[in-house]
Formats: sequence, C-alpha cells, structure tokens
Amino acid sequence: MNLSNLKYKEVFPGLKGKLIHGKNISWAFWEVKKGSVVPEHSHVHEQIMYVLEGEFRLSIEGKSKVYKKNDYVVISSNVSHEGEALTDCKLMDVFSPVREDYI
Repeated sequence: MNLSNLKYKEVFPGLKGKLIHGKNISWAFWEVKKGSVVPEHSHVHEQIMYVLEGEFRLSIEGKSKVYKKNDYVVISSNVSHEGEALTDCKLMDVFSPVREDYI
C-alpha cells in the first residue's frame, strides 16, 4: 500500500486527513489550513500528535502551547483539548484504540 493512494477525509473545516486503521490503532496524516480550528473535545482514545510542518497551538485542559516541527505531545484518554493552526500544518496523530468514527 502507498499513502498517496488513500483519499482525504475532511473531519473539520480546513482539516483533512489520510487515515490508516489497524486492529488497535488509527494513524492519521493531516493537512491543516492556517486558521483552522479543532473545537474543544475529548475522547476515550489515547492520542499522540506529531508536527511534521508548521505551527499548531494546542490547548490541553486549558493550558496552551505552540507545537512546531518535530514537536510531539501525548494526550491521555478523556482529556479535554482543542487546537488552531497558526500556519499551514502537516500533523500526524496516532490513536488507540481505533477511531471507529474515522473509518
């Protein structure tokens, strides 16, 4: 398989991704337009976000930090978080268990 053969799925306005699902994890490759917002939410999935390109402000339980190229963060299950792309971004997320809502 090749990532270039996967179709994009737009999850929020300005945030589209290519998603791969295994038995226990989902792996997402996001392209995020500058100014796009991921509204505050939480989920049962543990999440690891990695920044490939750009600057992304992420707030976890009300504490904000700007993540840049090669930064990563682990977000525990059921923790409230939200984000905004300060520039065009390329992000990678891993979720466990599988994000059934993204299939």
